[in-house]
Amino acid sequence: MRSIAIAAAVAAAITTVLAGSAAAQEKSVQLKPGPGLDKVEGNCSGCHSLDYVPMNSPFLNAAGWDAEVAKMINAFGAPIDQADAKTIADYLKSNYGM
Repeated sequence: MRSIAIAAAVAAAITTVLAGSAAAQEKSVQLKPGPGLDKVEGNCSGCHSLDYVPMNSPFLNAAGWDAEVAKMINAFGAPIDQADAKTIADYLKSNYGM
């Protein structure tokens, strides 16, 4: 019984080390500088990677970015006030819109 507990602890430790080293190798995305970048980084990165911004940019026009920001607030419950939502949407449309 004790050997099972030790084996489980060793497996958990190995998993933690491997997960940490994989995350350490991941590069953070650098978004384009511009007005509103601070709001994007401060609000959006709280829930997901900022990689989603350039990844989705080939598909989203101005209306698409407005809809994405609204979806994050209304469907996923992102705690973003309306002034910041407008700033975020304006940044995304200016820097990553089609």
